[in-house]
Amino acid sequence: MSILDIMIPKAQAQSRSIVLPEGQDPRVIAAAVKAAQNNVAKPLVLGTPAEIATAEAAAGVTLASANITSIDPATSELLPRLAAAFYERRKAKGLSQEQALNTLKQERLYFGAMLVSQDLARGMVAGSIASTGDMLRSAFHCVGTVPGIKLASSFFLMELKQPTESGDTTLLFSDCAVNPCPTAEQLVDIAQATADSYRKLIGQTPRVAFLSFSTKGSAKHELVDKVSAAAAMTKHRFSEMHIDAIVDGELQADTALVPSVSASKNKNGTIQGDANVLIFPDLQAANISYKLVQRLAGATALGPFLQGLAKPVNDLSRGCTVDDIFGAIVITALQSS
Repeated sequence: MSILDIMIPKAQAQSRSIVLPEGQDPRVIAAAVKAAQNNVAKPLVLGTPAEIATAEAAAGVTLASANITSIDPATSELLPRLAAAFYERRKAKGLSQEQALNTLKQERLYFGAMLVSQDLARGMVAGSIASTGDMLRSAFHCVGTVPGIKLASSFFLMELKQPTESGDTTLLFSDCAVNPCPTAEQLVDIAQATADSYRKLIGQTPRVAFLSFSTKGSAKHELVDKVSAAAAMTKHRFSEMHIDAIVDGELQADTALVPSVSASKNKNGTIQGDANVLIFPDLQAANISYKLVQRLAGATALGPFLQGLAKPVNDLSRGCTVDDIFGAIVITALQSS
């Protein structure tokens, strides 16, 4: 049974409303119908009636067959309410009321993100057509970040072909897609967001390892100092906030994941080769690592998913499949819990 199969019943129990702004895409229509028919979410699909009809014909299914609501942002009765709320969020940045209204009429990512911001939907999934940059801007401008976290980040859910020696079959890798060279302070935000993601998705205690090419001072370099400082600050923040998670670092990858190596290199550490959340020092290391684990070890890489946002908003690859979109809907529904 895959990790997604395990998550589906959890999503079914919550049945969150998830907005899908790209109703002109047949893949989105098909994924929305699949999500509704499997009771994992209540999709809200954005698009004009003509766009949706064309996409339904291409997908071979109709939204009506699954009792899915569609909304045309340009004519929706929600437009004035959402535009007023958007204006309040952005007026300090020079946005006028007219600009707020026009943006939500013309930019469906913004309309969808404001639905989430105003709790009219619990999350948003898009990007089958829109760029990642456009997705991130709509999320930042409309939803913002979790209080106490200054930046959004991302994670990959890595479903391993063989379990680790500690018995874990699913690891979270972060940050693999958003922040190229995070500072020590930003790594703390990334760790907090990833620990929260792990707890919501997997339902177990996060065991967070900050990775480096050094274990507890075995090498001296400013890059190591950054990771060591981040680990120390994370322990302090988690203690102050009473966050239930185990944190250790800096650690080499084998120390984080192999008990026998940890027993030798990290005798007094809180992670004893049993890490389930891996925090990478920068985007290069994270992106390279998840692809190596995926391609050479046969792991399934689900993501990247955004985290650290006040409400869940997730980006898709423009080459995504219907199943990819369905999986993102499931993950987003669980992030909203």
